[in-house]
Amino acid sequence: MQSMIRNIQERDREEVLCMMRTFYASDAVWSNGSDEIFAADVDACLSDSPYLEGYVFEDDGVLQGYAMVAKSFSTEFGKPCMWLEDIYVAPEFRDRGIGSAFMSFIQNKYPDAIFRLEVEPENERAVHVYEKCGFVVIPYMEMKK
Repeated sequence: MQSMIRNIQERDREEVLCMMRTFYASDAVWSNGSDEIFAADVDACLSDSPYLEGYVFEDDGVLQGYAMVAKSFSTEFGKPCMWLEDIYVAPEFRDRGIGSAFMSFIQNKYPDAIFRLEVEPENERAVHVYEKCGFVVIPYMEMKK
């Protein structure tokens, strides 16, 4: 099975929203989100927003997962920063290299950027994929308001 990575399209909306509900209700994510937030995220991915890009992983018309990348600039590193916000692969498609393929895809798309992400330490499968792709833990405390 070969996955294709492409931008989220309007026809994907309901299926991506369903995957987002599943992802945000899982132990892999600290917050639960809401339908309003999920809809705003998909809307931003479908618009010409300079801040958010959305992708789906697809094989023969079957959506296997999705990802969202938020774009910013890191003054700490002096270059663009891509926040890998959501990376979700449906359970029946895991262990097929889809997550690693997406990491390679996005790093090739933005070769001069720094990449950051958050992961729950208990999500050992994801931690393993990220480490395999060259990510390391940084000793920061995140705060929000």
